[in-house]
Amino acid sequence: MKNDDEKITLLNSDLISNSDKKKETFKTTDINILLNRVRLDKKNTFKKRIFISFCFVITITSVITYFIL
Repeated sequence: MKNDDEKITLLNSDLISNSDKKKETFKTTDINILLNRVRLDKKNTFKKRIFISFCFVITITSVITYFIL
């Protein structure tokens, strides 16, 4: 009777370990996707900074021209 119980627990542990392996492989992420996301974020922040700088320069220029003329 004891041997049967041991076999069942061994089988259950094998099933649990197999399901854990499947979850681990499913959760992995490709490093290229992460790198591309970082590149896109850098590119977008650069574009935003350029746009804000341009707006700032235009504003300063227009204020200066208003007071001069």
